[in-house]
Amino acid sequence: MYAGNRIMQDEQDHGLAFMQSLERSQQGVATIDPNKTRNNQLAAANEDNLTLDFEGLRGSEMSTAQKSQLLNLIRVYVANLREPHANITMDEIGQHIDDTYFSWVGNAEDDAIFYYRIHSPVILVEFDHQNPVGTAMINTPGTPTRDHIHTIVRTPNGNDYGKDLLAQHLAAHPH
Repeated sequence: MYAGNRIMQDEQDHGLAFMQSLERSQQGVATIDPNKTRNNQLAAANEDNLTLDFEGLRGSEMSTAQKSQLLNLIRVYVANLREPHANITMDEIGQHIDDTYFSWVGNAEDDAIFYYRIHSPVILVEFDHQNPVGTAMINTPGTPTRDHIHTIVRTPNGNDYGKDLLAQHLAAHPH
């Protein structure tokens, strides 16, 4: 019934292609851990307003062509927004491209299992091949796989994960 379904493949393939396009020295700066042995996603559920240090390869250390490639990778995620919001968001991201960091966990072989993060003052994107859930018959338990992918797009410190701050305020300070 699900034969031929390919979910999150653009995000996977564009991320890997971007990492592979970097010079070896840049790959070294971007790589925060060469070993992908666990789930690495940090900004998932219940992590609203997570303070996360920037790490990896900074946009200001990239060529103009590489910055354009990074923006194209980000667009894969932002294109899920309706127009004109996607263009407005991309314009804002572009204004901060020099302060945007790309970080990587794992290797960059064609069949690699990996995690990457794109982090700027205005966007946080995470892509993570995770440990298998419900596929132990075809995947080694406790070993990340391409069959289980998590991604997240957030606004750093932007209350974007749905906490009801007004309800919290009213509960603490009745009016």
